[in-house]
Amino acid sequence: MSVIDRIKAKAKTNVKHIVLAEGSEPRTVQAAAKIVAEGLAKITLVGNPEEIRKVAAETGTDLQGVAIVDPAACEKSEAYAEKLCELRQKKGMTIEQARDLVYKNTLYFATMMLKMDDADGMVAGAINSTGNVLRPALQIIKMAPGISTASSCFIMELPTKQYGDDGVMLFGDCAVNIEPSADELAAIALATANTCRSLLQAEPRVAMLSFSTKGSAKHDVVTRVQEATAKAKELAPDLMLDGELQADAALVPEVANLKAPGSSVAGKNPNVLIFPNLGAGNIGYKLVQRLAGAKAIGPIIQGLAKPVNDLSRGCNVEEIVNTVAAVAVIAQG
Repeated sequence: MSVIDRIKAKAKTNVKHIVLAEGSEPRTVQAAAKIVAEGLAKITLVGNPEEIRKVAAETGTDLQGVAIVDPAACEKSEAYAEKLCELRQKKGMTIEQARDLVYKNTLYFATMMLKMDDADGMVAGAINSTGNVLRPALQIIKMAPGISTASSCFIMELPTKQYGDDGVMLFGDCAVNIEPSADELAAIALATANTCRSLLQAEPRVAMLSFSTKGSAKHDVVTRVQEATAKAKELAPDLMLDGELQADAALVPEVANLKAPGSSVAGKNPNVLIFPNLGAGNIGYKLVQRLAGAKAIGPIIQGLAKPVNDLSRGCNVEEIVNTVAAVAVIAQG
């Protein structure tokens, strides 16, 4: 069974309510019908009902069982606006500004649904940038306890089963933080470990990657990974985590024995790889995807107090379905 099949099976065991903020977007409309038909989640599409039904008709999509909510007419919109104003009052938000966001911006309306426990998770990004999706989430949902930085990871499913858990690994951060500080890198490591537990139902074994292994090179980037490793160990002393490690030292037992003897992670089949910056992470996952034929699922946004996930604007219907299934499982956790 593939990793996404396992995630879908887990989603069906405790069905969660996921809100799709881009309710009239054609791929999203089609995905909503598939999600409900497969029993992966309860779905609410946010947007103008007439526009949503028009898209459904044009795409031949049956929306039976899919809820539709119009922010401009919803009886809860005023309560959402009042709560948003309360949350952002110290930032100078007025009730008029809050109403404008809730009644007219589906991203803010959907985020308020999540904040007010009227949904368990939110997915958007088919027609919005990552920044637009995460901005209301960071303002309203905020970070999970003990996590200071929103980040992302990709689920990488390799065709060979040599590495990770039966070929499945998590790569972080490959989509959000460009040059994370040591503290941010530590937060990324802890959040990705949490994702490993909640989404993959596996105990994380975390390798903090660098171009240096255990001080073999001197550079500010190396020092940052060393400091991040120490910080992560301090915050989660029971977590199996080590660094700084070159990729081959992390993955290959023979190299690990030479470069990092005695490591709790190096050469012991780590299932979580933490990259030192976005350049390394983004290039790394795409190389593994293209050259090794790995399937990449994500990005999975992590670190928020409630699950909100971004989509690629180039996503297809199946990728939206898969992302919603992942968010539903995270919401179970």
